[in-house]
Amino acid sequence: MASAEEKATGGKADASSWKDSFYNPRTGEVLGRTAGSWGLILLFYLVFYCFLAGMFALTMWVMLLTLDENVPKYRDRVPFPGLVVLPNSLDIAFNRSEPLKYTPYVESLESFLNKAYNDTEQEKNVDCPQGEYFLQEEKAEEEEDGQKKACRFKRGYLSLCSGLSDTTFGYSEGKPCVVLKLNRIIGLKPLGDPYVNCTVKKDNPVQMQYFPRKGQFDKMYFPYYGKKAHANYVQPLVAVKLLLTKDDYNKELSVECRVEGSNLLNNDERDKFLGRVTFRVKVLE
Repeated sequence: MASAEEKATGGKADASSWKDSFYNPRTGEVLGRTAGSWGLILLFYLVFYCFLAGMFALTMWVMLLTLDENVPKYRDRVPFPGLVVLPNSLDIAFNRSEPLKYTPYVESLESFLNKAYNDTEQEKNVDCPQGEYFLQEEKAEEEEDGQKKACRFKRGYLSLCSGLSDTTFGYSEGKPCVVLKLNRIIGLKPLGDPYVNCTVKKDNPVQMQYFPRKGQFDKMYFPYYGKKAHANYVQPLVAVKLLLTKDDYNKELSVECRVEGSNLLNNDERDKFLGRVTFRVKVLE
């Protein structure tokens, strides 16, 4: 058996060995390595991570060059507004014989149009010359409170899709209306005469009606001067009434709407919502 002295000596040796594993005062090692060894390790990782950072920077630079090479063919087609469909759903499915099924779509359209496009609100705005940009660079063309004037767009301009003559927006008859708008972009002045064109991906074409006439976004609603300067501004709208027949019922139809007739981009595969939108409609009997 070990004596008490041996046990005490062994305990001190163990404690010393445990401390030496972190720092050995005899060799100057820290965690088993000398200062020179640690220096080489740190140098290696410094060079390694600098190399990674350099590769990342080079990759980003090459990507920017690639994008810049592609920009010229789009430079005359900027900025890029998105096309938004209302009711706020890309899947419109309902049974035309069950009002509860299409009520959410109807309420969504009614709420949107009644909020900013009702006659009371739009009477505050002005009638603008059609087919011309409504430029307001001079302070003389501002309202008394410093706000830019806004061109009038009443919900009645959407005719059969206004919700005024038909409060169900065509959903009760199985010929639903959708409303399209462009996202607001400050300073946007589209060239040409932008209009909406919708197509259905099926063998037999679906007839459609556009409101206002020809589904145009009139130039008088451009440019937009920003939320603070143009507080009463409302986007022009285009309503599309899908004249579905019995042959179209009980089928999921894919509808794509694009902004045509202008320099607004509508075919960028990197973003499916630039100048176009695709949604699905299924009407049950």
